[in-house]
Amino acid sequence: MKSASDICVIGNGIIGKTTALALAQAGLSVTLLTPPGNPAPRVEGWDVRVYALNGVARELLGSLRVWDAMDASRIAPVDAMSVNGDSPGARLGFDAYGARTGALAWIVEDTNLNAALDAALRFAQNLKQVSARALRLEQGAQHATVHLENGDTLAASLVVGADGAHSWVRAQCDIGVDYRSYHQRAIVANFACEKPHHSVAHQWFTGNEGIIALLPLPGERVSLVWSAPDTLADSLLGQPLSALAARLGALPGQPLGELQPLQPEAVKALPLMLVRPHDIVAPQVALVGDAAHVVHPLAGHGMNLGFADVAELVRAIDARGARDCGDERVLRRYARARKEDILLMQIATDGLERLFATDFEPLRIARNLGLSLVDKLPILKRRLMSHAMGQGRTPSMKEGY
Repeated sequence: MKSASDICVIGNGIIGKTTALALAQAGLSVTLLTPPGNPAPRVEGWDVRVYALNGVARELLGSLRVWDAMDASRIAPVDAMSVNGDSPGARLGFDAYGARTGALAWIVEDTNLNAALDAALRFAQNLKQVSARALRLEQGAQHATVHLENGDTLAASLVVGADGAHSWVRAQCDIGVDYRSYHQRAIVANFACEKPHHSVAHQWFTGNEGIIALLPLPGERVSLVWSAPDTLADSLLGQPLSALAARLGALPGQPLGELQPLQPEAVKALPLMLVRPHDIVAPQVALVGDAAHVVHPLAGHGMNLGFADVAELVRAIDARGARDCGDERVLRRYARARKEDILLMQIATDGLERLFATDFEPLRIARNLGLSLVDKLPILKRRLMSHAMGQGRTPSMKEGY
């Protein structure tokens, strides 16, 4: 069977679903291609996979009527952030009041967001979902064709690769990548805290033990993201969560008191890497999300970069009046618009990871002095917060429709 649409989005993650929904709501015919397989298992209790979404992500999801479809009782605002170095007194603090905004970010569970997106996709016009395995991507002069394992073909003016860090679409286009393994894994788990978190996110740069973040969840609960070196990650995963909770309770300046695992069996470990594709577009192809960039999670902005990709791609296509979604000028406009934002986040996260991973004493002293110095410079702090929240980088989605 042959099928044709304006756009074919490949990927079954949050960014792929959001891309398909945004383009369909913009009036384009969209095919969302997802790999066959069993649905994700139901998560009991609190999902250990959470995202710190900034203003760009919230505005995009709001414009798609997804934000209000989520369970608001399971979303926690981040009103302030406390960053601690690996030396006594080295601290940097941010707060929503200083940023002149309602919240710095919002902590959202993967299952909560996916459920709202799935519901929106079921009712979306101009959108068809196909579950099949892609075999080959053929790029022509006017359109691209995705050949499926079952013999069917999907033709589109534009193919959007939203298929993750090991993107099949990217490989089909022969787009090279610069790759670096951090030899770390993100250990994620949820805990109940003895004392209220007051909507404050806490982060510790611990040197050779990696980077620890405790993010607020609704109620007196927190979500752990520990970017731990592989050897330490093996040790942490081999212990009961109660032992991990005890280690977190001993962190310097930890204000949450005793921590108790919410679900003793619920812990995950995710490998961390840096992936820099040499381009995010090719003839009739655009990459978004982890297919276009993978960064260290220490700033919590990997997902936010993906949402900004979606917003910019919709704007680039809309500027051409949907005459040819895969036109080279459309794709180059999208690539230019995303270049600076992606590069800055890659440099910042990779640079900070390298800086705080070294035990070289002069650098250790300098990095801790730097944290304290930035904390005393309100203008610089506001600029850092503005960039983290996406202000001034990505115009309102309303301008794209």
